[in-house]
Amino acid sequence: MREINCLGMKCPLPIIELSKSMKQHPSENSFLLKSDDVATSPDLNAWSRMTGNSVRVIDRESFEITRGSAASLD
Repeated sequence: MREINCLGMKCPLPIIELSKSMKQHPSENSFLLKSDDVATSPDLNAWSRMTGNSVRVIDRESFEITRGSAASLD
């Protein structure tokens, strides 16, 4: 699982960094996004619907993203 540290970054940077990392690492299936921006959770929910990737909330600042198998946030 590749970690993407976006702590301290504001919207839309966490989503941009996640998308960039997914493109740069096509063989990776799981990503751990660390973000403390309050907009990250709703942004990821919308992003997952648009891209078909799944997102699982681990805690307030940690999100597991898996390629494909879209599911909304818990």
